[in-house]
Amino acid sequence: MIEQHQVLDALSGVRDPELDEPITDLEFVSGLEIKDGSVFVRLRLPTYFCAPNFSYLMVADAKEAVLSVPGVEKARVVLEDHYASDEINAGVNDERGFDRAFEGETEGPDLESLRTTFHRKAFVSRQEQLCRTLLADGNSPAELAEMTLNDVPPSPEFETYLERRAELGLDASAEAPLIVDPDGNRVPRDAVVQHLRFARLTRVSIEGNAGLCRGLLATRYGENSGITRQIG
Repeated sequence: MIEQHQVLDALSGVRDPELDEPITDLEFVSGLEIKDGSVFVRLRLPTYFCAPNFSYLMVADAKEAVLSVPGVEKARVVLEDHYASDEINAGVNDERGFDRAFEGETEGPDLESLRTTFHRKAFVSRQEQLCRTLLADGNSPAELAEMTLNDVPPSPEFETYLERRAELGLDASAEAPLIVDPDGNRVPRDAVVQHLRFARLTRVSIEGNAGLCRGLLATRYGENSGITRQIG
């Protein structure tokens, strides 16, 4: 029997590509129905005009996540209250793909290129968060420049950083340098301070957008109206 917590656990692995936070934590999951081997999920977003490419990625990733749950034979995920809901839902659930769902309107990078762009930003942001903690613990920028992953004490921040490295296919072995750019190149000692300043701007931008989206969602739908994953 498929339990609700199993589906929500799977959906917690789906992140808003721009905000780098789980759609469950952001309360984007508004409905969940389970019947035998079929699962129906409803999603909602902070505004009616959220970017369709970001929205499509979340709906597609959510469907893939639900299908990964043992016992799920069929999954349908729909985005509601969005100007492009029909196109997005048809593209994902009828397996038409983004290009066919928005035929003639998809100039520019494809969705995988877009996904990679946001993975790079998430990596930079998570690196800065981890390094900020290490600096607060008494390490100097010069010491961070010489650190390997093996030198970093275990923490939830470190685990998340390793996950973001893995998404980009970067070296995550014990002897790999801690501070690298999104292409995996070690940041020179004399460039670490500037590198972390730029990374801070990226983090602040992501966190600011996340706060704005939470406020807009609460204004649009009311507080605590989404389905969230219960931990413990």
